Amino acid sequence: MLIHPTRPAHPLVEPADFAADRLPGPVAAHEEALRAVHRWSREYLCEPHPDLGRRGDVCPYTGTSLQKNVFFLSVHPGRPTDPAELADLLLHYRDWFAELEPTSGPAAQFKTILVLFPDLGGDGGFDVVDRTQEMLKVEYADHGLMLGEFHPGPPDKEGLWNPRFRPLSSPVALLGMRHMVPTDFPFVRGDDVTLAVYLRLFGERVPTHLRREVQAAADRLATSGS
Repeated sequence: MLIHPTRPAHPLVEPADFAADRLPGPVAAHEEALRAVHRWSREYLCEPHPDLGRRGDVCPYTGTSLQKNVFFLSVHPGRPTDPAELADLLLHYRDWFAELEPTSGPAAQFKTILVLFPDLGGDGGFDVVDRTQEMLKVEYADHGLMLGEFHPGPPDKEGLWNPRFRPLSSPVALLGMRHMVPTDFPFVRGDDVTLAVYLRLFGERVPTHLRREVQAAADRLATSGS
């Protein structure tokens, strides 16, 4: 478990912590939620799904993040209703994310932080997670980060390869951040602002199988801005 030097009340649980019979004392009260999300990460995100619409794991990123021990979870109790409240909270994690080791090398691009909100429930309680992600996605993209929303609702976003599939369903409401990577183009192509950030970061490093689509998107963006 990692403790922030100035905000010890919000520790990060590491993958190795889940090998113990009990999680460390500071997060023991939230053991059920933390273990549920850790199990979901391994058994859902790291596995194929018949409704996904493509081959491979639901999230190609998570397995390596777990293996490299850079997949971190944190918990916040309570039922926030204002996206601004969650935005202020996530600022701490965004800044800590940049400082967390490794900050360079192959493993650095796989760092992930999931912030859990186990007290949020249905009847509109998950809406604050969706609204927070929508409010912050451009700001986080500008820092080279992807911010994703997950909850049992599930979120309304359709699967990229199967519109009937809702891939962002999770057992506990959470917001997750990770580095934007060159293969993220399908997630940003529908939003011109985040697309512009993607082109700035990866314009020269686009995967071969995406080059034609990315060039078409770049041309469209250039034309619309002229």
